[in-house]
Amino acid sequence: RFFRIEVASAGMLFAMTVVALVWANSPWAHAYEELWHHFEIGLALGDWRFGMSLGHFVNDGLMAIFFFVVGLEIKRELVLGELSTRRKAMLPVAGALGGMIVPAAIYASFHWGGPAIRGWGIPMATDIAFAVAAMSLLGSRVPPGLKVFLLALAIADDLGAIAVIAVFYTDDLSLLNLAASVGMLGVIYGMNRAGVRAFAIYWAAGGLAWYFMVQSGVHATIAGVLLGFLTP
Repeated sequence: RFFRIEVASAGMLFAMTVVALVWANSPWAHAYEELWHHFEIGLALGDWRFGMSLGHFVNDGLMAIFFFVVGLEIKRELVLGELSTRRKAMLPVAGALGGMIVPAAIYASFHWGGPAIRGWGIPMATDIAFAVAAMSLLGSRVPPGLKVFLLALAIADDLGAIAVIAVFYTDDLSLLNLAASVGMLGVIYGMNRAGVRAFAIYWAAGGLAWYFMVQSGVHATIAGVLLGFLTP
């Protein structure tokens, strides 16, 4: 079911990419920038306000949901499927490490000693949503094991990239909010162990874990991944 949904969404992803490319390079490009960076989505309750730009909402909100679903699929594979042995599970991790270290090293070799060296972390990132979408369009011609490998590589790559950003690129890391997010994840783990199966409670606790992760300065997709792994 997960892969069937991916096939349907892949067409929309590529169609919207074409729209974005045409729009951003048209005479109306300023409207595109205005929509993406200045159109705000948020909530307000009394003096409390939480808002983010449309671009921020996609990157920290919708992508967190994407990685939550990926985390669910990987957990199923770890328990029952293609990644159920340690040897199989370590293969995508090794692939992700190579996919981060080698591009960063190539970039650094070209810019060593110059002001652009600080950008070494940029080529480490993998646009995994596009990779999954491209593979999904091939349908049954792609072996299920290869799809699972790519998803697992996505998880490992994303966690590695987030760690790099948090350590080397985040200037305003809020340890208090990070601790609050970790605390909520601990509560979810405890509910799981206690046998709680009420969806509403998990959604509320997961929403708080995501919110505190956003406020901490760490990319919120890590909350999506961990919530996927913690879901019963």
